[in-house]
Amino acid sequence: MGARRSLGRRFRWLWTAYVVSTFGTWLAFDAFPMIAVLVLHAGPTEVATLAAAGLAVGAVVAVPLGPWVEFRRKRPVMIATDLTRFAALASIPAAFALGGLSFAQLLVVSVAVSAADITFRAASGAHLKALVRPEDLLVANGRFESTTWTASMLGPPLGGAVIGLFGPVLTVAADAVSYLLSAAGIRAIGGKEPRPVRTGPPSRIRGGDLLEGWRYILTHPSLRSLFLNTILVNGLIMAVSPLLAVLMLGRLGFAPWQYGLAFAVPCVGGLVGSRLARRLVARYGQRKVMLTAGTLRACWSLGLAFIGPGVAGLVLVMAVELGLITCAAVFNPVSVTYRLESTPADRITRTLSAWSVTSKATTAAMTALWGLLAAVTGLRTAIAVAGLLLLATPFLLLRPGRAGASEIPSGTAPQGATAS
Repeated sequence: MGARRSLGRRFRWLWTAYVVSTFGTWLAFDAFPMIAVLVLHAGPTEVATLAAAGLAVGAVVAVPLGPWVEFRRKRPVMIATDLTRFAALASIPAAFALGGLSFAQLLVVSVAVSAADITFRAASGAHLKALVRPEDLLVANGRFESTTWTASMLGPPLGGAVIGLFGPVLTVAADAVSYLLSAAGIRAIGGKEPRPVRTGPPSRIRGGDLLEGWRYILTHPSLRSLFLNTILVNGLIMAVSPLLAVLMLGRLGFAPWQYGLAFAVPCVGGLVGSRLARRLVARYGQRKVMLTAGTLRACWSLGLAFIGPGVAGLVLVMAVELGLITCAAVFNPVSVTYRLESTPADRITRTLSAWSVTSKATTAAMTALWGLLAAVTGLRTAIAVAGLLLLATPFLLLRPGRAGASEIPSGTAPQGATAS
């Protein structure tokens, strides 16, 4: 079957590196908010600030890196960003062991990891487009999506058990090691990677380079609609994540393993959705699948405002997340493939960087705003407002434009149910 055909040895190494780092990330599911709440005794505003500041400053740091990476070999950049994330994350268990862990350090590490994440995503997207044939892009992205949801399903409950026994800092150490192993996997891809050829003046980064990614997205009607929809959906889903952590771990008294389980079990929907994506596109077409799945994924989050204590509360979270994740798992690989197909090779790193920077900056602003909203109106009201606003986001997908390669890129559990 097409979904099982080999994409080659080099793709297998790239996929292996992705598997390792993704499992490490999901093992440390929401580790920073947990450390803030359980170790440093932070409140809702501080937890929201932690999430927002890391994303915002990380995005600013990453802005000039997009054009810098565009005309460099991508694998060395990917290895360097993996090593950066390893060093940053490894500093947390080291500081904890020495009794010096602080909220300020969590902020600094969050910034470093966020900037490295943006740069890695942009470089890896460009590398993937060069590594596999155009007709295999959806297959490759489907495999990455399936890996994400497998890790999302297995990592949080295992991480929750580890947190329950040893505390959240140990899962951060495991996440750090996963990036070291990922760097080794990317190194093993081998082969000669040609240096991208630059047309125009070399060396210095110009203002036009910094803006080219945004300019390309915003002048492309279909891509612009997808861009606006994606950043708003991501931002609204991610903005309530710290609030859910405080509500479930604090107010409602759920244990860490229960919190992890509530977001892990529904990830079976991610496996189902990612496997269905290619078949649905073959049958109904790229545009129709994106529009339908993109609309359905916006209809679930309002239910999170009604979480209660005990088994009933866990079942409600699982039901909401199952619907959200299944729809998102269909949408994500199709939209990422659409984005790669629609972007020329000599603009792809800048375009993906602009996309990620905007997404993270928007998420940061909305996370901070929702932290303040929760402080004024209460946790449940803030979560409900986000859910109501999500219901309006599908209208952004109803813009003119026909999906196609010639016309026309992961958080929950809630974070994971967002497009990259």
